[in-house]
Amino acid sequence: MRIALFQPDIPQNTGTILRLCACLAVEAHIIEPAGFPVSDRHFRRAGMDYLDQVTIVRHDSWSKFQQWRIENGLRLVLFTTKGARAYLDHRYGDTDILLFGRESAGVPDDVAAAADARLVIPVRPGLRSLNVAMAAAMALGEALRQTRPDVPERVLPERIL
Repeated sequence: MRIALFQPDIPQNTGTILRLCACLAVEAHIIEPAGFPVSDRHFRRAGMDYLDQVTIVRHDSWSKFQQWRIENGLRLVLFTTKGARAYLDHRYGDTDILLFGRESAGVPDDVAAAADARLVIPVRPGLRSLNVAMAAAMALGEALRQTRPDVPERVLPERIL
């Protein structure tokens, strides 16, 4: 299971998603160009000290990412407001890459067409979409629930204050 970000343009969201990947032991891919330098203070603040704990693979372009993906036989699952199927109705696999587009523009048509599945997280009518970091957390949570069933649940304390 991997997460890929297509030309991310908000450093705080990218840092938050990379922190999510670090905590859940998921590889993160950034498809360039990003709309900010990785030295950006907002990016660093959102990722905190977790950025050293995540495997980040950067791809110079969409075409290089696509070539790498195809060579490795990985399935591309795009999350988009134009998705054809609800994300909870999808069957995830270990070789999936969960792809999220730019916060400001999503992905271009050729990227959407290359996806093996196009999923949507349904929201209330009249509202556009969730924050990309929130969508990534929801999507990754469901994908890991399906693909990592033997991971023991965290034991909660007997008493929660």
